[in-house]
Amino acid sequence: MTDAEKKPCCAAAPAEKDTAPSCCRHKDRTPEEYRALVNRLSRIEGQVRGIRAMVEKDVYCTDILVQVAAVNAALNGFSKELLGQHVRTCVADDLRNDSSEKLDELLTLLPKLMK
Repeated sequence: MTDAEKKPCCAAAPAEKDTAPSCCRHKDRTPEEYRALVNRLSRIEGQVRGIRAMVEKDVYCTDILVQVAAVNAALNGFSKELLGQHVRTCVADDLRNDSSEKLDELLTLLPKLMK
């Protein structure tokens, strides 16, 4: 995605750094990172459409639930991939620059991911 394709920030300049809405933060991903994430999401999207079709066709409940479990596992895989990329890039770069902002952010995020 080029800079011209990125959406502008949705908020005016915040008064404090910590109050910036998350929509104003961006991550420049490599083409490989981008492709891996989008491919996973496309597969998940197809699985969810399949579940909807199963519901519309009155498929037996347990058969649908097996597919729901597969989608949950796929979403967990996506989260692991994205988290790994975040740690390898954003967090590592921040630590190399003698900052712990991203590490603190990660430590706040992890309990939410573990629910």
